[in-house]
Amino acid sequence: MSDMVNKHGNTFSPAFTPQNTPTPSSTAITSTSTPSTTSKIESKPEIAFPSASTFSKPPTPAKQPAGKFPPRVKEARILSLSFPDDPNNAPVEDVAAKHLPPGATLLQVGGTPDDLDLDLLNKYEANVAFVSPGVTGTTLAQVINAVPTLEWIHSRSAGVDGIVSSTLTKSEAVLTNAKGAFSSTLAEYALMACNYFAKDLRSMLENRRNKEWKSKYPVLELRGATFGIVGYGSIGRAAAKLAKAYGMKVVALRNNVPSAEEVEADPYCDVVIGPDTDSLNKLFAKSDYVLCAAPLTPKTYRMIGKEQFDHAKEGCVFINVGKSLIVDEPALIEALKDGRLKGAGLDVFNNEVVDGEENELWNLENVLLNSRNMKITDRYILGSTQFFVRTNLPRFMRGEPLLNQVDKRAGY
Repeated sequence: MSDMVNKHGNTFSPAFTPQNTPTPSSTAITSTSTPSTTSKIESKPEIAFPSASTFSKPPTPAKQPAGKFPPRVKEARILSLSFPDDPNNAPVEDVAAKHLPPGATLLQVGGTPDDLDLDLLNKYEANVAFVSPGVTGTTLAQVINAVPTLEWIHSRSAGVDGIVSSTLTKSEAVLTNAKGAFSSTLAEYALMACNYFAKDLRSMLENRRNKEWKSKYPVLELRGATFGIVGYGSIGRAAAKLAKAYGMKVVALRNNVPSAEEVEADPYCDVVIGPDTDSLNKLFAKSDYVLCAAPLTPKTYRMIGKEQFDHAKEGCVFINVGKSLIVDEPALIEALKDGRLKGAGLDVFNNEVVDGEENELWNLENVLLNSRNMKITDRYILGSTQFFVRTNLPRFMRGEPLLNQVDKRAGY
């Protein structure tokens, strides 16, 4: 088998078998990097990555050891649409460790059209694209147009709004995402925000800072409060599970309302309502805490604004772990300033600077503000890549239905 050769003349050996699987002889990897200290692959101090790589001859897939793997019906010829040397992509790109299952071959790694040899991808019929954050919808569209053999596109992120295009929507490729990879940590943040306002954590910290003993200031219980959820997907459901542990009543707004029997069988949700504006207003009117965990689509763009805040229950706290553009931010700021909202816990917001001036959210004392950091755990990104390699990639090769399929028109 010949080594792969990239556009810069470097060679490397493709990774397509587990460590214990015999492989044909091949030359060594040439591109090597060390992961950053902020995002480690625990078991490997050094990782060998291909860079914008392609091959001069079709690789020969490894033989499948008898009895070790379920039967496969197709090979996987993978393009990693990502920026080289990302340590969290090691399960796909670390050609030395051979994480990929037998029959799977990494063809190229690159994040822009200039990094890729689209003609060779088309020639050797790439059928899988693994898409990392930062890759644009325009780049993906160019790949789709140039490589009609693509059968499956997987987003390492849960949100796909950054890569959706008319080209993707019209293509026959199945789109999957990392839904569920970030649910637990974002759900934990949502309930932390509830507690932040219920227990008046700001006053607690202020008293400590001022060395003041104030034994009596009002706090609230979460038990018995109503927790409204806009977007009952994996994040919303994970938050509902935690809310139930606190003894809260859960009301969820869903795009597709299930049957009464299905709602009754759900252990975490008490009431499900539809996505119309009247229902959204009622959710705000009845909820002590409202969590936004919806995906960004044309239908959800700025779906929460002045009208909803006008209907908000007295003392309502708004929490957003979804997308900032779902919320009319100027309307949110006004509701926080005039008291229609007690407070807000925001893991996402539109801009740190607005029209050349500092965003007012920074200066509001009733806002728990965070810069999209609550999903950055020590293992979430790597876990998302491992889901692709260990779970969905074998399913693809066995001809089984893929998990986390995305409706390309709906955007989730």
